[in-house]
Amino acid sequence: MGYLMYAAVAVLALVASGWCKEEPVERAGLKFSSRKYSSVINVPNGEQFGNWTWPEMCPDKFYAVGFSVRVESNQYGLDDTALNGVRLICARDEDRSFLYSIESHVGFYGEWSQPQYCPRGVLESFQLRVEPHQGLFGDDTAVNNIRFRCSSHPVLEGPGTGWGEYGLWSPVCPSGGICGLESKVEEYQQGLDDSSLNDVRFYCCDRPQQVSD
Repeated sequence: MGYLMYAAVAVLALVASGWCKEEPVERAGLKFSSRKYSSVINVPNGEQFGNWTWPEMCPDKFYAVGFSVRVESNQYGLDDTALNGVRLICARDEDRSFLYSIESHVGFYGEWSQPQYCPRGVLESFQLRVEPHQGLFGDDTAVNNIRFRCSSHPVLEGPGTGWGEYGLWSPVCPSGGICGLESKVEEYQQGLDDSSLNDVRFYCCDRPQQVSD
């Protein structure tokens, strides 16, 4: 009986923390990039290297309910790049039986983490952990980690690296939730210092208006 109770508590803890077994079913890519959005949310502490790439959007009436990150672990004296990309998992309202993934441009290094999900609701704001520019001979890593706040209030944090500090939270999507993203990535530097992901911004979409009879 004690073992069963322990197992039940462990499962509830995993669900509450946003870890679940759901997996994206289809990579959306640029299929839905023409979706209309209501606003863009960003943070002031992104880094300077690289260029903004292209937006990827969830399908119409889908919103981001979870995420994973591509992260390179500590290279112990070799060139570190830390976070290389962010992937959003899109669902239609509370129906998570069919999921899409979107990620914009992604750096070359690291592995994708297991997705984390809001227990309920959607992603609505974010915060970046960024290491500032390390100077001419330093090793720049730029974005090291990301946090998201769910509309049901839990905060989810990626399994990123620990250099730098978290900056301010972004504004909250005013209605609906996050429905797309665009990354700022420094391309491969041919053996010089790579920083990879330097910044990211997210698109907000409103929920459709309910039509009364």
